[in-house]
Amino acid sequence: MTDTERPLRTHLQELRWRLLKVVIAILLGAIVAAIFFEPLIKILEKPAAGYLSESGKPIFTDVTEMVAITVKISLMSGFVIATPVLASQIIMFMAPGLTKSERRYVYLLIPGALICFITGMIFAYFVLLPPMLAFLLTFGSDLAIPMIRISTYMNLVLTLMFWMGLVFETPITMFFLTKSGIVDKDTFKRGRRFAVVIAFVLGALITPTFDPLNQTLVALPFILLYEVGIWLSKLARRNEKE
Repeated sequence: MTDTERPLRTHLQELRWRLLKVVIAILLGAIVAAIFFEPLIKILEKPAAGYLSESGKPIFTDVTEMVAITVKISLMSGFVIATPVLASQIIMFMAPGLTKSERRYVYLLIPGALICFITGMIFAYFVLLPPMLAFLLTFGSDLAIPMIRISTYMNLVLTLMFWMGLVFETPITMFFLTKSGIVDKDTFKRGRRFAVVIAFVLGALITPTFDPLNQTLVALPFILLYEVGIWLSKLARRNEKE
């Protein structure tokens, strides 16, 4: 029996078991993250080392704040740890219904998308966060002493890392849209001028500061990634013609 002849109930059962495996992988990853929560917190605090309070550490003011942030960071870390399992389950679920050529692109696109997302998070951590936090936490420090709540700080860091991960998905998304025939590669070429505007709008939305340096640190990678996406869209159409 081919994949197209299998009843819907069989597909739903398979989807359920694959989702269950992903959830289990996330929970196991969250448990591992919770075990190593202290070094994980120190890693996330490092871009703002020495700026968070007089003691160099963030503070908490609510009784349940530390518990809540522990659960949140553990779950998000568990999701990152479980990304290989997520990718493999998506590939195995989609593969039977695809042609040989389509299957080849899925094998490349899904892991590629995960790699791009993680690369964006790494870029945010090492390149974007240090100058941004130094500006935010030293601005006006002669008038007031910064005492940053751990939940506020972690939400800012995790949000920026998440959005930069999505920004780094730009080339993969452009390749997929071109390969699917949804958008023509020439449309992306004509959209260069708009991409520059969108890049700086994203820089203003993603970063909580208004200084041009931090906005450029977001805008410039997006512009470069857009150019990579144009090249990939050309490659997608060329392979199709061949």
